[in-house]
Amino acid sequence: MKIYKWQMTELNKEFTLVSEEAPELAAGEALVKVAGCGVCHTDISFWHHGVQTKHALPLTLGHEISGTVVAGPAEWMGRNVIIPAVLPCGECELCKRGRSNICRNQLMPGNDFDGGFASHIKVPARYLCPIPDKVLETYSLEQLSIIADAVSTPYQVMKKAEIEPGDLAIIIGVGGVGIYGAQIAKILGAKVIALDVNDEKLALAKQNGIDATLNIKGLDIKAIKDGVKTLVKELKASPFCWKIFEMSGTKPGQETAFNLISFASTLSVVGFTMDKLEVRLSNLMAFDAKLIGTWGCKPELYPEVVQLVADGKLHVNEFVQTFPMSQINEVFRNTLDHKYIKRSVMVPDFNQ
Repeated sequence: MKIYKWQMTELNKEFTLVSEEAPELAAGEALVKVAGCGVCHTDISFWHHGVQTKHALPLTLGHEISGTVVAGPAEWMGRNVIIPAVLPCGECELCKRGRSNICRNQLMPGNDFDGGFASHIKVPARYLCPIPDKVLETYSLEQLSIIADAVSTPYQVMKKAEIEPGDLAIIIGVGGVGIYGAQIAKILGAKVIALDVNDEKLALAKQNGIDATLNIKGLDIKAIKDGVKTLVKELKASPFCWKIFEMSGTKPGQETAFNLISFASTLSVVGFTMDKLEVRLSNLMAFDAKLIGTWGCKPELYPEVVQLVADGKLHVNEFVQTFPMSQINEVFRNTLDHKYIKRSVMVPDFNQ
């Protein structure tokens, strides 16, 4: 059987379609027929911004993958699955400490080995996350691919930040990841304020139950603080213990997030940027605040995320747009130019 891949061969160059024979499987491995693969900011960083992949080029990118198992362990055959974006070893100290998302032996599709911008992908079967048939009554399998990162990553960080009912959650950036973070914070009982520079994204957040929004485009930090404080009063939320989530992956977003730290705040850095910024770390001391990072999501949490979708609490399809995989070069260029409001999912089509 032939399989097809869109390979990255050089930085900033177009992806090239190649074909090869289906790989042989070792014990415990599965061959998944790809239904959809989401385009993540990390993919853009590999392709355009010079972030190095662990596997040498040429390499097939893509780590937000859904599909159907077509070869491998008998118990997985024919099952519809999500492939976690981080595949840990399950045996090391970090895995045993419940930190499998940062396992030093982890494998990441589209980074350590060929990823999901392909017709098929070979992966370890151990941590595949099955999709109940009930979910597929509402969503297509390709739409669910973004659970692998865009949804599961903010879910993990919300758990780490220990959101409780009645907390105030401030989401900075409600794009492809932040919109799910905002929904999850709301599901967990928080009062949620969304900050962004795009009115359309903010309107979409508001339509999906987010309590308040603020367009911070062109505002200095004092104006942003004043605007947030006004919304906090309107929501009758506490002026203390804010849970702040930086989802934009931009230098201005991170600067805004740090400057919003107040008494007993928790700042979670979720978005990634190569830019550096200057901050006064003593703010953490003075406000008795916490600063935490997050990397992906440990596979053990994926069933909880899928259950939120199955129960109709977490909405996915309104924030996803699909494209034929043959348009990958155009979609990557448009993503780089911020031409899309929704998260792009590439669907295999190998007729072109």
